[in-house]
Amino acid sequence: MAIISGIKDTLDAEVAKFDQAPLKQPVLLNSVPKGGTHLLRNIVRMFVPVEQHYDRDFVQVPNMHLHLAAFNPHEPKLAAAHLLFSDQSLANVRTARHVLLVRDPYDWVLARARFFVSDAFHQENLAHLKSGVFSPEALINMMIFGVHAKTPALVDVFTHNAAAWLGTGVYLVRYEDILNALKTIETPQAEAYFRALLEACGIALPEDWRARILVGSDRKLSRTARENLQLPDGMVLPATLPEQQKRLVDFQAPGLRALLGYA
Repeated sequence: MAIISGIKDTLDAEVAKFDQAPLKQPVLLNSVPKGGTHLLRNIVRMFVPVEQHYDRDFVQVPNMHLHLAAFNPHEPKLAAAHLLFSDQSLANVRTARHVLLVRDPYDWVLARARFFVSDAFHQENLAHLKSGVFSPEALINMMIFGVHAKTPALVDVFTHNAAAWLGTGVYLVRYEDILNALKTIETPQAEAYFRALLEACGIALPEDWRARILVGSDRKLSRTARENLQLPDGMVLPATLPEQQKRLVDFQAPGLRALLGYA
């Protein structure tokens, strides 16, 4: 079982500085692990009263039975999850507004590799990945094809955490679209983007939406932002996926990028 560490979350104090309207329905921010979950969650948190933040844990299939309160329609909460598609998952989240976050698989394998070798990720049977024995390309290939009996392959993660949810009423969000809207936040297009995202969560766009989003998206407040992760000395991963590894992603999961709107 992996243990995740990192900087202390201090965003609740920022949320409390803004007037908040209570949620009327549970909201589930579901995502592919390493898909930009903290960015999306921190943005939406800025529009929800702190007392409605369900922050006990990220909801996943193994612990879902402990977190059914996150989906209680009589006490609406904002919850985050890496929730596999299953009959039980569908039954439990049926009362919630369901936002599904994905990331370009080409970038995802890099983000996953960076996280696995960082000081924030602790899993005993994968600790050797931080040793410096493996080349960056070998580490990336492990993120694509998985490590036998230790961590799943890209196609399995995206099949069960993303593709299988499509067509079931989820609101699909691409990580890269969030980044683009942040870069162009003063434009009408960005306003329309964030209005639609918040409407999917049952939240009306307030006049001070830009100020809230700029606080929520501040990378200094995100425990998993790239610059807040420390890699082992001398370990450098590429900024973009090498062409060979792009072909390997396409070999392992043909049609996936097109399905998610990336090709």
